[in-house]
Amino acid sequence: MPGSAAGSPAFGAADLSNCEREQIHLAASIQPHGALLALREPELTVLQVSANAAAFLGLDGPALGRRLADCAPDIARAIAPLLADPLDVVPAAVRVSGTAAVPLDVQLHRPIGGGVILELERAAPEDDGARRIEPALQAILGSYALKPLCEEVARIFRGLTGYDRVMVYRFDDDGHGEVFAEEHAAGLEPYLGNRYPASDIPEIARRLYIRNRVRVVTDVHYAPVPLEPRLSPLTGQDLDMSLCVLRSTSPMHVQYLKNMGVGATLVASILVGGRLWGLISCHHQTPRRTPFALRAITELLAEAVGTRIAALESFVQSQAELAVRRLEQRMIEAITRDGDWRTALFDNAQTLLLPLGASGAALLFEGQMQTAGDVPGTAGLRDIGKWLDSRPRSSAGIAPVIATSSLVGEAPHLAGLTRVASGVLAAPISTAPGEYLVWFRPEQVSTVTWGGDPTKPVLVGDDPRDLSPRRSFAKWNQVVEGRSEPWSPKDLATARLIGDTVTDVVLQFRSVRMLIAEDQLAQVRRQVGLSAQPVVICDQSGNIDLRNEAFDRLLPGLRGAAPRRIDHLLPYFADPAEVGRRLRDVMENKRSWRGEVRLADGQGAGLGGGRPVLVRADPVFSAPDRVLGFVFLFNDLAERKAADAARRRFQAGIEEGARRPGGRLDRQADIAFQAILASVVENAQLAALEIADGVDVARMPDLLESVRASVARTAAVLETLIRHSSTPPADDRPKPGGD
Repeated sequence: MPGSAAGSPAFGAADLSNCEREQIHLAASIQPHGALLALREPELTVLQVSANAAAFLGLDGPALGRRLADCAPDIARAIAPLLADPLDVVPAAVRVSGTAAVPLDVQLHRPIGGGVILELERAAPEDDGARRIEPALQAILGSYALKPLCEEVARIFRGLTGYDRVMVYRFDDDGHGEVFAEEHAAGLEPYLGNRYPASDIPEIARRLYIRNRVRVVTDVHYAPVPLEPRLSPLTGQDLDMSLCVLRSTSPMHVQYLKNMGVGATLVASILVGGRLWGLISCHHQTPRRTPFALRAITELLAEAVGTRIAALESFVQSQAELAVRRLEQRMIEAITRDGDWRTALFDNAQTLLLPLGASGAALLFEGQMQTAGDVPGTAGLRDIGKWLDSRPRSSAGIAPVIATSSLVGEAPHLAGLTRVASGVLAAPISTAPGEYLVWFRPEQVSTVTWGGDPTKPVLVGDDPRDLSPRRSFAKWNQVVEGRSEPWSPKDLATARLIGDTVTDVVLQFRSVRMLIAEDQLAQVRRQVGLSAQPVVICDQSGNIDLRNEAFDRLLPGLRGAAPRRIDHLLPYFADPAEVGRRLRDVMENKRSWRGEVRLADGQGAGLGGGRPVLVRADPVFSAPDRVLGFVFLFNDLAERKAADAARRRFQAGIEEGARRPGGRLDRQADIAFQAILASVVENAQLAALEIADGVDVARMPDLLESVRASVARTAAVLETLIRHSSTPPADDRPKPGGD
């Protein structure tokens, strides 16, 4: 059919076997409460219209083929100043007088394929919506935990929109949704806690929720208004309606809503770090129209909610990082005090268990085991170690963090461990097989409440036309066995951080043992040499005993070279004089050194170029006045520097976004813009501070960019909202020849 991609059904042609691929953005029709015009630039000739456009505009004849200035001069004049904007991500909006003194809200954007799309709706009475934004933003900013934030959002949105039911709907890692918070009218059945299978929201719909942040269905019983002609004259294909607020909704989804007994909906997307975290879903039992201004407010607030969630998630991560740093310090002190770091790891079991909500933990190290809390027996731990060793490893020989909430599902032969070890989270602490720090969670037999039987998503009647999305949404309870409470992304990040810290301590500990115990030298040399952490070990005179392959990879110029002394490495640094001074201080004064240096990699080293690395140098004492040698560890700081650069770009972007909106607003509107935007910027800057304290440096630039983009989008939506609200009626504009 026209406009359908290969293997994907066209809009309205899908059935329950292929609805997840339905081309819902190529609807070729709109909801009847508005009208649509597709124009060719620059002359703004009408190329495509909804069938109701002429009647909607009060025209005697068709609009097709006419210039907008001829058939709707007020609209042409109103949109002229906006056509210089990109209009391909955030639509612009303006209010015009319309026909018969009925004001119109006009939204415009540029679709893929060129041209300009105008969407017309009858304007609602003037409403000072801006005064409701500030207290809502302050309430969102004042929420310091996820659950209270979502409950507050449900209250705010129900108060703003007047819908019978508002739900904050959160997606899990498998794509299933859960009603995480809810506000509803008296007498309605509560949906709080209900889960819905991922199949209820197809992947193509989720992608559209990212592009078009607010979607409405004003009346589920509407009759679609077709576009004329069906195909765009610009492309010869169906018009891309991804950003159209009037776009018809998939018949399958409309039937789904009818089966739920819903009359109208408004759905706002919550994005966190560029991913679709969830939805704010508003349901009404009867038809309900939401005007442009209110939709813009809901989009603005949904952006603020996503930013706040990003901040809360990063804050939790930063708290975990602080606890891990304290644990690292205790392990280093234990090496000096007891000659072994493991005593510090297990001297307080709660320090190891609480950050991950685990009931038990075990260290598998050099064939020995140490445990805390409730864990399997020795034989069970050995079996788990073998299973972990069977998992894939990276090219560097290191296994990634391994997590499962159903060990029996991953390894049926370990079913006997289900009671204490349904959940397993393991972080490798070296490249050697069988060396892991493992956390456990017990089986948690639970009842999951679904909004309808997830195993029966369809209803098939005697007639093929009776094929329908499931019609039963009664609570359906499923008893889940053999599973623990799932590990969250925060748990995985914390385990990775603890594992990396223990890996560093293990490497340092083994380096010390190599210098102290000659009988263990061969084994430890192999383990240190294979470590992914760059390290150089030298004796008390500065002669290099070992440099590992990771260090050679850090300095490609060393390939084939054989520097015998630590000071022979100075030419490989951008500032050899400064590094040489630091080395002499370490070796002559027996002092540790922590510092950042740059490698001379041929990228402008003398001008501050070169890859940045962090050097950790420590003397190894066998007695207070006797040094056996020195250990030099290196950490690549490129990701951290990229994160710092992202913070600077973020601040510059925030400052740019906080400027006045190009002089298009009057003074009163400009003041309103700046006042509201100040709260948005405050929210974003707080989020940036907490993101910057997070543990995942590699994701920090993307997170900061997503916050910056959210502020920019919010500013654009806010500017559009205030410009729309402050546009004077046509009758108040200066008359030609007037003063």
